[in-house]
Amino acid sequence: MRRTDSKAHSMRSMAGFTLIEVLVASAILALMALISWRGLEGMSKAQEALQTRSEANQTWQVGLAQWRTDLDNMVSLPNIPALDWDGRVLRITRQHSQDPQAGMQVVAWTLGNGQWTRWQSPPLTQRDVWAQAWNQAQIWGDSAGQPLSNNTREVVIHAIRSWQIYYHRDGAWSNPLSSAGNSSVQSSLNQAAALPEGIRLVIDLAESAQVQGKLTLDWVRPTFTVNKQ
Repeated sequence: MRRTDSKAHSMRSMAGFTLIEVLVASAILALMALISWRGLEGMSKAQEALQTRSEANQTWQVGLAQWRTDLDNMVSLPNIPALDWDGRVLRITRQHSQDPQAGMQVVAWTLGNGQWTRWQSPPLTQRDVWAQAWNQAQIWGDSAGQPLSNNTREVVIHAIRSWQIYYHRDGAWSNPLSSAGNSSVQSSLNQAAALPEGIRLVIDLAESAQVQGKLTLDWVRPTFTVNKQ
């Protein structure tokens, strides 16, 4: 009798899983697959967000580095403005990017179509050509940052809400458009002496941007020295 029971149990073991066991196992596998898929999807989205933020930070670093480079290479020449801020466009006369012997360049920065945008002229070696580029830089501010623009001399840096410039003179920051900060008031003076000791850039980043908040960057004129009494 015992041999018969043992033989029957062995035959049931060889018969395989029951239908209920198969259904339970399938449900468990499906649940594990769903959890794994959601986990992978979450990891993928997190990686994409980190990548987007990293690219945005890199773009900002490149843009701010270019901003500092333009100011560091600003030149003061007789009867040629080195710097001008009209409340909308900042224009700079600077040495050529790669080769100072190639002449000067006019560069301009502005907020156009919600984008912080930079423009630069070709190398300039003649005063009348410089004057044309100087005027063109101001006119460019009206159409800067347009999506369908074919302006090859324009580079869109990043989306921003607003920006403001401050000049540092006599130990204090002031609005460049005030009489104390406006270089045109001192146009008859030596250009180097009329330049501010420093420039403060304040940018209010766009809400939809990956990098948000306010950004402040102070630049100090490389040739500026403190007079000790």
